[in-house]
Amino acid sequence: MGAFVDLKAADGFVFPAYVAQPAAKAKGAVVVLQEIFGVNSHIRSVADGYAKEGYLAVAPSTFHRLKPGVELGYSEDDMGAGRALKAAAEALPAPGVMQDIQAAIQHAAQAGKVGIVGYCWGGLLSWRAACTLDGLSAAVCYYGGGMTTPDESARRPKVPVLAHFGERDHFIPLVGVEAFRKAHPEVEVHVYAADHGFNCDQRGSWNEPAAKQARERSLAFFAQHLAG
Repeated sequence: MGAFVDLKAADGFVFPAYVAQPAAKAKGAVVVLQEIFGVNSHIRSVADGYAKEGYLAVAPSTFHRLKPGVELGYSEDDMGAGRALKAAAEALPAPGVMQDIQAAIQHAAQAGKVGIVGYCWGGLLSWRAACTLDGLSAAVCYYGGGMTTPDESARRPKVPVLAHFGERDHFIPLVGVEAFRKAHPEVEVHVYAADHGFNCDQRGSWNEPAAKQARERSLAFFAQHLAG
């Protein structure tokens, strides 16, 4: 359904983004932020899913500044490679990959109001985008690794935010989730009987009921905030 196009960040850096077009006139746009595995087949399928719901979907490659063409699976070796790339991305001088996400938002705005959704590292980036970037109307964060830490929780979102967490997630302890919920009563927080990565049907941690419920909530959230 989709194809890769080149986008340009404010510093002139050119990077690819997977763009999926809806069948009819778009009712808005959703920027889809990758996990630590690149814009792989799963992330492309997520973008395709939002396009089928009537949104222009844009999935920028947030690893391209470090390594082009990253498309990892979910083996232990892939996990290690993804974590190393994420660490390198986080170490980039500010604004780092946030300027690439800003460029994706600006491209998506051709379809109207723009929402953003991210998974794992992308969940953290979605949170940062909601707090620091321009042009968004809503943000959804799936098990954003690190977003419940004190430094990230200290940020204040500029747009409505929906956050999904798993109560069995060893990477994001529930005590941190509860502290985040208390610090951000304005954020809609849901916790599922699921593990990290529960939305990804290519991972052993996939939890179909949790993924279905979270997707329904996310679609309703975007319908509410991206309409008109």
